Amino acid sequence: MEEQSKKVIFSGIQPSGNLTIGNYLGALKNWVKLQDEYDCYYCVVDLHAITVKQEPKDLRRRTLEILAIYIAAGIDPEKNTMFIQSHVSAHSEASWLLTCNSYVGELSRMTQYKDKSSKYGNSTSISAGLLNYPVLMAADILLYQTDLVPVGLDQKQHLELARNIAERFNNAYSPTFKIPDPYIPKEGSKIMDLQEPLKKMSKSSDNPNSYILLMDPPEVIKKKISRAVTDSLGIVKYSDEQPGVKNLMTILNTLTGETFEDIEKKYEGQGYAKFKEDVGIAIVNELEPIQNKVKKLLEDKEYLEKIYKAGAEKASYVANKTLRKMQKKIGFIPVAR
Repeated sequence: MEEQSKKVIFSGIQPSGNLTIGNYLGALKNWVKLQDEYDCYYCVVDLHAITVKQEPKDLRRRTLEILAIYIAAGIDPEKNTMFIQSHVSAHSEASWLLTCNSYVGELSRMTQYKDKSSKYGNSTSISAGLLNYPVLMAADILLYQTDLVPVGLDQKQHLELARNIAERFNNAYSPTFKIPDPYIPKEGSKIMDLQEPLKKMSKSSDNPNSYILLMDPPEVIKKKISRAVTDSLGIVKYSDEQPGVKNLMTILNTLTGETFEDIEKKYEGQGYAKFKEDVGIAIVNELEPIQNKVKKLLEDKEYLEKIYKAGAEKASYVANKTLRKMQKKIGFIPVAR
């Protein structure tokens, strides 16, 4: 009975590139804090990754690497359901049913779709998956009767669409889905680009000095932090007028728990060199044990297979219950058993 009384959380990360410290501080570190209080489903969303063409061998490698990172970051396989999205066919099936209850107009208004599609120039080269991506995200969430979805500010619009689709389906066919709410952590939820601190840190940036990858070696991490854009003021202050310094302070605060006031006092009158050095050391101290554990886990493919297989079995059981409700309400004849 205790498990049933817990609220459900669903989240996932795409294996479309290497994870950054922004993914770790904005998502994974917070997921670890949630695992005792909630019934958590943490997915490697490989179906989402193929909205952009992927090299098959790289997609397979990164899918396992992200699963290993989940575990190494402290997400306990005994407490959470961890699985690979494509291993639970209900996601694809539910996505089609929800696509038929979604509108092209609302999908084409999504900010991420507009941003990404503008890079291609004309509609003939834009994947239909890019347009329908938010419906698959809605299926991911709604299949588990999710209460809360940890989202960054850039994904909040997609969650709002998932809520609209759920309400539309509920109104058309009778209550079927819970309406999920966003879970946005107060601090560390948005780590900015090290070279352009008004932009969110992204693994897709053309400049490798603009982000820190979770698996970057210590010397690379320290070098990237030493090159991080600050300003000419030489004052460590948490201020919107100093976005580069503010970003580095956010990283240090999230990693060490030191308050912004304490950080300001600590580096008063010292300029940026020592401050940057300490930020680099704090990142290395946090990531090195995780990196070592990831490497060990990737050497034990049998263990990882055991985790994602058990996770898919549990996820399929829960997701298929919702899928069968959807099919029945729409008017499909149930599969003979």
